[in-house]
Amino acid sequence: MTKLPHILVVEDDREISALVARYLRSNDCRVTVAGNGRDVDRVMNGSRIDLIVLDLMLPGEDGLSLCKRLRTHSQVPIIMLTAKGDEVDRILGLEMGADDYLSKPFNPRELLARVRAVLRRSTITALNPATSSAHVLSFLGWQIHRVLRELRNPAGARVTLTDAEFGLLQVFCERPGRVLSRDQLLDLTQGRSAGVFERSIDILVSRLRRKIESDPHYPSIIKTVRSGGYLFTPAVEPT
Repeated sequence: MTKLPHILVVEDDREISALVARYLRSNDCRVTVAGNGRDVDRVMNGSRIDLIVLDLMLPGEDGLSLCKRLRTHSQVPIIMLTAKGDEVDRILGLEMGADDYLSKPFNPRELLARVRAVLRRSTITALNPATSSAHVLSFLGWQIHRVLRELRNPAGARVTLTDAEFGLLQVFCERPGRVLSRDQLLDLTQGRSAGVFERSIDILVSRLRRKIESDPHYPSIIKTVRSGGYLFTPAVEPT
């Protein structure tokens, strides 16, 4: 049985926190509610939390300060709730380490969508330290130069890629041997930008295959996993 994600909702308005908690629980989430920083510390010390929904305006320690403090010892994903139009606060929240933000008033369905997207990203962003710090990644004689944003084939010739194609290939090279769904690939490459659809990932994969596969019609490097997504099969080494 799949473990339900444990969401900590930090909100001092009881009506809002009750509404959010009820909606998340009805959509397969386990929810704990906290009203201030002291409650957050108590919950975090006693429970495993998968994501925090954090209101900016709290009694005592405010959301920005709490977010900054949490980031000193925890990488738990944080979605910041801000007042509508407070662009400066949203920017500060992201600079303090928040993963996403949502302006009040908000639709609970949008909050749920953001929670699911951030949770998806958090489960696939952990990288091998050697791979994450390397400027060049190699697979099957190919080399992807992350800083220069170049791809070179086994003969050393440069292969022209669009920014979107390079970004997708980099995501694959950073996570070899892992099945990545279209939703996950969208989150990692494009951040769920407005107007982006799952079909765009299929198109990019098709383009990449034409450039790196010996036979794009029978791919061996980027394989399709039915009802799953895509799998990058080669071993990847930092160089």
